[in-house]
Amino acid sequence: MEKVKIIKERLKTAQSRQKSYLDMRRRDLEFKEDDWVFLKVSPMKGIMRFGKKEKLSLRKVVGDPSTIVPVGTIEVNEELSYEEIPVAILDRQVRKLRNKEIASVKVLWQNQQVEEATWEVEDKVKKQYPHLFE
Repeated sequence: MEKVKIIKERLKTAQSRQKSYLDMRRRDLEFKEDDWVFLKVSPMKGIMRFGKKEKLSLRKVVGDPSTIVPVGTIEVNEELSYEEIPVAILDRQVRKLRNKEIASVKVLWQNQQVEEATWEVEDKVKKQYPHLFE
């Protein structure tokens, strides 16, 4: 029981040290109307997530109107995600493992550039989006 008490005290000390360090560096963000901010929006493809879900990233930014990239209408839902729609199949490859072969296709998504196309399992894409293989 003594060792458990010592461990709890040390954990409490470490937590309080970390909290005090964080409190010194923390600052409240205040935004005014017409401020520019970064929003982190995670795309979705079909039902599956297109990467891991992350918190909203709200930061101030110095805005430059010349750097605005025109984007088509992207409908963002209340969870700050949007559905990605595949446009075309760019490439196909078969990876050989010891006992099986996995067919993959390189999919170009609607709001992405060619460099951001992703490799997906061919069976899943064919099942969800059969029109791409016609």
